[in-house]
Amino acid sequence: MLNILAILLEFVKGPYVPGIAAVAAAIAVIGAAWGIGGIGKSAMEAIARQPEAAGNVRSSMIIAGALVEGATLFAVVVCILAVI
Repeated sequence: MLNILAILLEFVKGPYVPGIAAVAAAIAVIGAAWGIGGIGKSAMEAIARQPEAAGNVRSSMIIAGALVEGATLFAVVVCILAVI
């Protein structure tokens, strides 16, 4: 996704850059929301299948969600820096 933003910013100059950066940030956030939703769905299915492993699954789910959030924050910061 960041490669697409870099390519677009290289070819497009002028007043369109903030709009492109905003769309790229929105795509990053939507992708992260979808990913975290999938992580939660898979974790709930795993807990439903093996309730005794709920603690391990829950902690793994939180770690994976935090990694996705970190990548999303990085993408949004790069989009903001592209405008500045």
